[in-house]
Amino acid sequence: MSLATARKVSAPGSVAKKSVPKAKKQVAERTAEIVSGLFPEMSPGARATHKYFATFLTVVSAVGFLTLLGINTLLAQDAFTLSNLKTEAKAVADQRDAINRSIDSYAAPERLAAAAEALGMRPSETPVFLDLTPPHGEVANG
Repeated sequence: MSLATARKVSAPGSVAKKSVPKAKKQVAERTAEIVSGLFPEMSPGARATHKYFATFLTVVSAVGFLTLLGINTLLAQDAFTLSNLKTEAKAVADQRDAINRSIDSYAAPERLAAAAEALGMRPSETPVFLDLTPPHGEVANG
């Protein structure tokens, strides 16, 4: 076998290797054409408009999310404040009830009588009652 024959024998193999990448390139080009056909052609100005619109939507969404987060935080703080105020109101109501019971115990007739005797007072032998109703026939001025 001469050198020229060896080249001819290897030549068909090398041609086959070159045809495979060419076929892959054609398939890739055809696929790119099909995919690009699915989407409408856009000019650079339209692409820029879509870019700005997407940026605008992202900013609006972020601001809306942050606003909702702020409102939720304020509501949570208000819920804690309301809970604390309810606890304080219950404590104040309990104190008021305790004070009213104490006052009622001092205002009991038995306790008042005992306190009066301790001060040296004695019960009246002849009680006098005031009658504030007008006598018959007279009309009250008022």
